[in-house]
Amino acid sequence: MPLGNESAKILQNKLRYQGRKFTFNVDRIELPNGVTGEWESIHHPGGALAVPITPDGKLVLVKQYRFPTQGRILEFPAGTLEIGEDSATTIARELEEETGYRAGKWQNLGEFFLAPGYCDEIIYAYLAQDLEKLVVQPAGDDDEDISVVLMTPAEFETAIYAGEPIDAKSIAAYFLAQKFL
Repeated sequence: MPLGNESAKILQNKLRYQGRKFTFNVDRIELPNGVTGEWESIHHPGGALAVPITPDGKLVLVKQYRFPTQGRILEFPAGTLEIGEDSATTIARELEEETGYRAGKWQNLGEFFLAPGYCDEIIYAYLAQDLEKLVVQPAGDDDEDISVVLMTPAEFETAIYAGEPIDAKSIAAYFLAQKFL
């Protein structure tokens, strides 16, 4: 997905912090319309997400502890793109590490910005089908506190409309997958 063709003019980089997964900037910029001001932004390498569905029609989700929310969020398996890695490779690895399933069939669902008001992260979404449970699940990341949850699409929709803590990328990807379910 192209990031656009109307670059702002950076007048001054006031602050830059390079974190483990993203960069935080505070810049004085001039917008394409001539307005100047200070903007904060996060630059992220992008992420890949799978909407995995078992042969018997269950969605495979994870309940993951997220420090910023101080609680567990229901999500589809996802992960940050590593340097030089394409999104299909990322999500195949993440699906196995986070859920213990491998997909035999993949369908590209599209891509979307996650939070364009302050971040350039793009999510590459896939439908993962023909799932098989792995005999031995690969080791996941040490910093992840995850449990696997199986739900029917109706149960997931009920959770969405009931206001259960579910992240936006999972809701968006689920609705992109609707035409294939």
